[in-house]
Amino acid sequence: MAPTKVTKICCIGAGYVGGPTCAVIALKCPHITVTIVDLNQSRIDAWNSPDFQLPIFEPGLEDVVRQCRDRNLFFSTDVDKGIRDAELIFVSVNTPTKKTGVGAGSAADLNNVERATRRIAAMSTTSKIVVEKSTVPCRTAESMRTILEANSKPNCRFDILSNPEFLAEGTAIADLYNPDRVLIGSLQTPEGLDACESLKGVYANWVPSEHILTVGLWSSELTKLAANAMLAQRISSINALSAICEATGANIDEVAHAVGTDSRLGPKFLKASVGFGGSCFQKDILNLVYLSESLHLNEVAKYWRGVVDMNEWQKRRFGQKVVKELFGTITGKRIAVLGFAFKADTGDTRESAAITLIRDFQSERALVNVYDPQVPQEQIWQDLQEASPSSSLDTIQKHVTVSPSAISALYKSMNKPAFVFDGRLVFGNTERERLANIGFKVISIGRGDSI
Repeated sequence: MAPTKVTKICCIGAGYVGGPTCAVIALKCPHITVTIVDLNQSRIDAWNSPDFQLPIFEPGLEDVVRQCRDRNLFFSTDVDKGIRDAELIFVSVNTPTKKTGVGAGSAADLNNVERATRRIAAMSTTSKIVVEKSTVPCRTAESMRTILEANSKPNCRFDILSNPEFLAEGTAIADLYNPDRVLIGSLQTPEGLDACESLKGVYANWVPSEHILTVGLWSSELTKLAANAMLAQRISSINALSAICEATGANIDEVAHAVGTDSRLGPKFLKASVGFGGSCFQKDILNLVYLSESLHLNEVAKYWRGVVDMNEWQKRRFGQKVVKELFGTITGKRIAVLGFAFKADTGDTRESAAITLIRDFQSERALVNVYDPQVPQEQIWQDLQEASPSSSLDTIQKHVTVSPSAISALYKSMNKPAFVFDGRLVFGNTERERLANIGFKVISIGRGDSI
């Protein structure tokens, strides 16, 4: 066999990974037809909207879609046709943490992966390269291969690759244009290596060859979890130090800067905050926890669970600090929460610290105004309901107001003293002093002083 020269790609899943990734592939590979399929009609309608009101916000994404849509980039709910026509299929479906059953609370729910795999087997009449793009536990590809081989038609073979994403929301398009590395895992058989070369040939249209890493299938799957776990561990470590800084009068920004100048460590992911969120960090660490427990490596599992526990503690600690500073009670007091997504430059709210804070403020019977320019109201209400399943939406809406602007989230005349709690270290010394001069008491995470 020789590597297939790919001309038709299908991506199953039009979410945060599949959409931007395959849109950039279409832009950089005009000779390849890319079809992104999803059963969610409203999501596909948004991708196809005439005014380009895309279902996800990512800087630079609209420009990519404008250049490619209806040229060599297509969005469709016809999953079966997308599968049949493709030579290479990305499986980029959601894999949330299981809420019930075996491994609940830490294992990944692979139902969507299995359904997509069975659909590929059922609809394929020619051989395919199937690329695992979703975040999955180690050796998921083995299960996919078992399903495909058990259900394949005569003269129809499948080669499985792992190609995990390492995108950071808010910079995903820049990351895709100029990736630190593209990782491709394959079985170390002649067929597996040929399939690897086929996918490598797609990325080689714009990614330098030295940035395309090829490894074994299981190493690729584990690397995705390991990379996110190591990054999350740094965030939890710096957040643990932020509590010491507040207690001793040290400045977490100064500590982080000094630590970050150590060439062995580097400056990234040393920004103290109210906690990490998003679709990957917590889920991937919990995957590692479950994998470790399954391998009877209980001390390893305990270690990685501690990173998640530290993150949850940081959220609770920040909320408790707000209550303490506001004279021990926030009942009936109005609190503006500026930002609902898990970080800037995204509309993604998964595991956002804001959800936990607002839930805790509600339990203290505070009145909350929330503002985020990228998050639809419907998403805010859905997230708050999931966080407080025992409360009706009507009850939540009695305590929470979604504001149309940052200014309207604040009262023009606030009770004095008025407070600003900076959980993302947005304000430097100059901004803190300016806020203090107009009457605010400013309390920043990781700083023992308040002004």
